[in-house]
Amino acid sequence: MKLIKEVYENLEYIAEANADGEKEFFIEGIFMQANQKNRNGRMYPTDILEKEVERYNKEYVEKNRAFGELGHPQGPTINLERVSHMIKSLTKEGDNFMGKAKIMDSPYGNIVKNLIKEGASLGVSSRGMGSLKSKNGVNEVQGDFYLATAADIVADPSAPDAFVEGIMEGVEWVYEGGKWVEHFVEQAQQEVHAASKADLEQVKLQVFENFLKRL
Repeated sequence: MKLIKEVYENLEYIAEANADGEKEFFIEGIFMQANQKNRNGRMYPTDILEKEVERYNKEYVEKNRAFGELGHPQGPTINLERVSHMIKSLTKEGDNFMGKAKIMDSPYGNIVKNLIKEGASLGVSSRGMGSLKSKNGVNEVQGDFYLATAADIVADPSAPDAFVEGIMEGVEWVYEGGKWVEHFVEQAQQEVHAASKADLEQVKLQVFENFLKRL
């Protein structure tokens, strides 16, 4: 399956006092949208997105496990050392899925808090896995869609991240041994088939070395 990311802007920043009178920071706004073509040329059917959000809420949000990271992670796995916030709610309003996330007292969470205090413009980027099917000029997300996180926090969301879009979303990922891994076999086959006879043995050796690095 492909890594799929969608960016949404216009977040609201909220500061609330907890029971101890300490200030807590939240971000709130549209985290995901269904039934409309987005700027990446993709569209999420309402029933598919609604079903996956229901699973995500049950397995992650309700169990305080719905984390997000700061920046553009290069794969579908949540890296706990980069976690900046916890998603507290994700609810459907029309075609929009409105989210609210608490900024955590983690190293990356404190960076986000300082960015908010300094008036930075931030956005959120959902991250999921799934296959796409072209339909009337639109890449429609299919029923195997899996939501990894409803929101990573990104800076300058209006600027397209060409590296992430062009490289990481072009990599095939498979779920093996309880985690997402790059689809190494397909890539290795392509490298071997493309090699000349003179370079074939060297390419095979390199493929084997790359395989060992993944063990």
